[in-house]
Order: sequence, then C-alpha cells, then structure tokens
Amino acid sequence: MTSAPFDRSPVADPESYGLDPEAFAALRARVRLDVDEGRLPSCQLAFARAGRVIAWEAFGAAPLDSRYVIFSATKAVVAGAMWILIGEGAIDVTRPVASYIPEFAANDKDAITVEQVMLHTSGFPRAPFAPLDWDDRDRRLDRFARWRCNWEPGTRYEYHPTSAHWVLAELIERRSGGDFRMFVRERILDPLGLSGLQIGVPRAEQGDINDLVSTGAPATADEIEAAIGIRALPQTEVTPDALLSFNGPDVRAVGVPGGGGVSTAADLALYYQALLADPLGIWKPDVLADVTARVRNRLPDYMGTPANRSLGLVIAGDDGRANVRGMGHTVSPRAFGHNGAGGQIAWADPATGVSFCYLTNGLDLHQLREWRRTSGIASRAGRCFAA
Repeated sequence: MTSAPFDRSPVADPESYGLDPEAFAALRARVRLDVDEGRLPSCQLAFARAGRVIAWEAFGAAPLDSRYVIFSATKAVVAGAMWILIGEGAIDVTRPVASYIPEFAANDKDAITVEQVMLHTSGFPRAPFAPLDWDDRDRRLDRFARWRCNWEPGTRYEYHPTSAHWVLAELIERRSGGDFRMFVRERILDPLGLSGLQIGVPRAEQGDINDLVSTGAPATADEIEAAIGIRALPQTEVTPDALLSFNGPDVRAVGVPGGGGVSTAADLALYYQALLADPLGIWKPDVLADVTARVRNRLPDYMGTPANRSLGLVIAGDDGRANVRGMGHTVSPRAFGHNGAGGQIAWADPATGVSFCYLTNGLDLHQLREWRRTSGIASRAGRCFAA
C-alpha cells in the first residue's frame, strides 16, 4: 500500500460518470434552501463513484476545504479498524469483551460479546464516560469496571451513542498494541489518501473545523405526537449541550470514537468508495462482504422500526423503512451507511456504485425538521445516478 488511490479533486465532466444534471439541480436547491433561509449556517455535499469525486460543493459561510464534526458517522470509520482485526483473527466477535478486557467484566458484564457491542444490543446505552478521561488509562478502566447494564444484553436494541465505541476503541488498542487513532490513520486513512478525515485532531490542526451552532427551537409535544404518535422523544446523552461540547479543542483532540471524527464531505464519500471496492485490499473480502450486507440485528427501535444493523453499519433494507434509517426513499435495499447527529448523512449504494455525503455545522433543535431534511436530501441524492 504505497500510493493513495483516491484524489479529492472533482472530475471535470460529472455527467460522463452518470450524474443526472436535473436531479442534481433539485438536490442543490434543497440543500441551499436551509442556508438561504437561515436555518443552517453552512453545509457541504459530495458524491463519489468509481473511486473519483464526482461533485463536491459548499453552501453558506464555510470554505469548500473546511471540515465538519461528523458525529456518529465516525462509527463506520472506527468499525473499519475493527474489521481489519477481525479479518486478521485478532478479534473474534463471538467472544466476550471481558476475554480481551478483563476489567470490563465487573458488575455482571462478563458475558457481553463483542458482537453485541457492535450491534448496540449490549445493554449499556447510557453508561457514562467523560471524553477527557480517555487518555488516563486508570480512569478509563475504572469507568469500564463501574458500568452496569440497563437491561439483559442481547434481549433488545437501544442505540449506544458513545459508550459502545469507547469499548471498541479499547479493543482496538489491546489487540493492535497501539493507539486506536493512529491505527485508523495508518491502516486506513493514510493509505487511502483521506487527509481530511481524522479522528483525534491536535489543537494545532483544528483551524479548519467549522464551529457547531444551535439553530431553531425544539418541536412541541403536539408536533411530535402528530408525527410519530408519542409526546416526547426518549432522553439520551445526545443533548444540544453535549453536541456543542465538540467545539472544545480538548474534546476534538481526544477523537471520541463514537462521534468525534471530523471530515470534509468528499473525504467521507471516498471512504465509502473504499467500502464498495477496497482498491488496496485493506479488509479481507469475506469480512467486507459480511459487514456491508449481512443484517445481524433486526430488533426494533422505540418506534418499532427494525434496526437493520450489520457489524458497524446500517443496511437500507427492502421493508420500506430506509428513510427512517436515514437513507431516504430512493436508494436500493442494498445501500449501507451510518449517519450522525445534527443531520450528517453518509451512505453508499452497491446498485449504482455511488457514495454520498452531506455535512453541516447547524444543530437544528427541531428534531422533526432535521429528520425531514435528512430524508429529503438523501432521497434527492438517490435520484442523481442511475444503476
């Protein structure tokens, strides 16, 4: 792996790569609307196909090469490190986490498997972990030991916003013998030439990251009930204050494995090109085929939608709920991806060979509006290329 296969420079003739100009114009108009009407300060979008950036544009008060906090879209990148170790035989997902991290076993967590952690069925969705504790090994291990399960592992699905990926980061470090951030950089991002995608950004390199800004007002109870039949959304650690904490230089430097990555839209779209074709053989073919297609978790979320999760990704599925999973109405059932808080979108569709990314630094407090925006943008993106 001596030369990077990806170039962030957009192609000169996107239509020759299959981009439909009318559909793209409709997507651009929808994306621009939120910026022009003041709901979002800035955003980026990018398409990639055949290992090339087909389109990459910025809207609002941010340069094209500036970067965004991608929140839970980070999870797919950290999963990429896990897939390497799985392929090398260093990690067996059927084994208990405690067989690799003995300190984790305390408080009846000894039977939780690596697979359950990767599928968000491990039972500790709200386990607390302060990001700045990560680089203090004693405090890190003490956190793991003190965690307790909220429910029996394997019996239900509840999204683990950050807790599960602290465990995955520790697994990567135990089994690779090095810092998880450097493992991701050296084994995945540097070989692919993805200089704009980073987990753990030193203070001196943070100047190009767009600060997060809260916008709008929360949806009312009546609005929520009219849309989804309940009067309040479940309370999680993903609060406005928690999201805004990613403006902090120290938090950005840690590289929270469940949500602290930063990227341009082009870099993240190209990462998904690697998952479609793996031009450098970073992952074992059988592992990559499994994680991008095999649904291992179909347990329902709080609204009754099956999770459709593989080991690290979400699969669109053929049940008509791809939009609820953040990929809109127009991708194929084989599409896979992982979105992030605040409306970040990232997916690839094997039916077209296209990957798409949309990023913004606007944290719209109106959750219903954010969901509708995500569905509308993703659906328009899915129409921009034919199979």
